[in-house]
Amino acid sequence: MWPAVQVAFDLLHRAAAILNNPQDQSGRVVRRRYRTLLRTLAGKVQRGGRLKTALRHFLKVTRSYWPGLFHCYDVPDLPRTNNGLEQLFGSTRHHERRCTGRKAASPSLVLRGSVRIVAGLGTRRRRFAGPELAPTKLPVWRRLRANLEQRRSARVLRYRFRRDPAAYLAQLESLLLKQALPP
Repeated sequence: MWPAVQVAFDLLHRAAAILNNPQDQSGRVVRRRYRTLLRTLAGKVQRGGRLKTALRHFLKVTRSYWPGLFHCYDVPDLPRTNNGLEQLFGSTRHHERRCTGRKAASPSLVLRGSVRIVAGLGTRRRRFAGPELAPTKLPVWRRLRANLEQRRSARVLRYRFRRDPAAYLAQLESLLLKQALPP
């Protein structure tokens, strides 16, 4: 089994070397080089051997990650690993807890996290002037605002239900009866 393990490890080390990208190549170039290596790996799987199952699993996992695997080479300062991303978002969570004094995430971070986290991470790199903050695509901005408002209103309704379930259900029943009655 040792020769098969040596071949597999050689291929995996070559994959790691391509993904480390010491030449600082673009995502397109890294993708092309990695795809070539995966074809070689797929050829090894076709020939069989004792590591066929493991190599097939490696190819399957790589396929599932493929759509987002190469963004880090084209976006400056985007962490390349899950550990780097966890550290980035973990520092955001730490600062959020430190500012609010909470041990857990604040409700506003849960509600508006898709906006607040991106804004917080963006402002670490540099300051933005007023004109830069104005939305350039109004329909997209309006959809985002509507989505955030929908999430906020759902949270308000949940709070009302928890506070007084009987009154909340009575109000819903009266609304339902009004809709069911003819005008």
